[in-house]
Amino acid sequence: MEEKNYITPTGHERIKAELLQLLNLDRPEVVKVVHWAASNGDRSENGDYIYGKKRLREIDRRIRFLNKRLEFAVVVDNLARKNGDADAEQVFFGATVTYSSLEGPDAGKETVITIVGVDEVDLEKGHVSWVSPIAKALIKAKLGDCVSIQTPTGPCEIEILDVQYL
Repeated sequence: MEEKNYITPTGHERIKAELLQLLNLDRPEVVKVVHWAASNGDRSENGDYIYGKKRLREIDRRIRFLNKRLEFAVVVDNLARKNGDADAEQVFFGATVTYSSLEGPDAGKETVITIVGVDEVDLEKGHVSWVSPIAKALIKAKLGDCVSIQTPTGPCEIEILDVQYL
């Protein structure tokens, strides 16, 4: 049995869009090229045929992967929290959290992260997986709480300054 794949509505739509792009546009185009290349005769030295078959295998592998991810996807929509639910100040999946380190070289520095699914991680945007150490430490904490996170240099205390659901 596969572990649940928690994902935001935006991430779910992005994966579905990629899957549809592969199924409806990319794969049929490559199939045309492979069919054309195969009709040219000798396939052993036919670059279009060899590359096309390789590209087709890559596309099929990605389609299988995306289908499996969507099959086990659990879309988590925080609409109630966006609208001012009582839990709006508590950190859950999908929260955008602003925190400040209380110690170390980054003391006082504010950092903003969004807790997302494993398929949505983008560190440049501040999107971290819900299974990451920082997310695990923050989940269920509340606005104003101080939590301890494990860093490569040892434990570090951080304070939650803001919690939003976008």
